[in-house]
Amino acid sequence: MSDIMQVTDENFDTEIMKSNLPALVDFWAEWCGPCRMVGPVVEELSKAYEGKVKVAKMDVDKNRQTPAKFGIRNIPTLIFFKGGEVAQTIIGAQPKTYIEGELKKLL
Repeated sequence: MSDIMQVTDENFDTEIMKSNLPALVDFWAEWCGPCRMVGPVVEELSKAYEGKVKVAKMDVDKNRQTPAKFGIRNIPTLIFFKGGEVAQTIIGAQPKTYIEGELKKLL
């Protein structure tokens, strides 16, 4: 798929909640059409903000605990974390400009 970090239920706390950097996690699934639309945008942002924001993806079909913990019922869901807390949530496919605008608020 890409070189974006793939987080799991097992490493989510270590990689995202305890990260020194703000983080963006894309909760997605292989079968989800809108997820495939958002995927390239997340990848572009990962490259553009490398070293400033940790960007990761979590497959909700393979990882059930973490999406349940954050009440994810629809995908794609993008959750922005800062200091181990949820800073913002975007549900559904949104334009790059909107996602990037929310990302900039973390910095």
